[in-house]
Amino acid sequence: MRVSSGTPTLGLDTLVRLQRAVREAGTPRRLPVPDGMTAPLGCDAVAAPARLGPLVLPRLPRVGCVYADEAHWWWIVPSDSDYALEWPAPARYATGAALPDAPGVPGLIHRPEGTVPYTPPIPLYLALCRLTNTTPTWSRPVSA
Repeated sequence: MRVSSGTPTLGLDTLVRLQRAVREAGTPRRLPVPDGMTAPLGCDAVAAPARLGPLVLPRLPRVGCVYADEAHWWWIVPSDSDYALEWPAPARYATGAALPDAPGVPGLIHRPEGTVPYTPPIPLYLALCRLTNTTPTWSRPVSA
């Protein structure tokens, strides 16, 4: 059907392309697992301000993939590493290693030996608690 006002009509191909563009624009960026590595436990990520990154590294027994941009350092952890934990502010936990606010994907600054990209979450959690002067969740008093 043509509109007599001279306005062009949109075909099905154009409408499908527009719908895909809308969906892709709303999809957050994710930290990639480097080639040759596998993530059998899924991937989440923990971000901390860039000023804390160099202070966290020496406190960890094993360092997995670490990404960085000017504002944050990101550590890859197994999925559900936030279970029963409140990660201390200003750290942020990103389910699916999604970066909703990031203008681009941060650069990989550390890649571990082997094929697994994970930083152990409990030592990372404890290092961030220590650096932010936060009591770990399991050490807080329980109220009745």
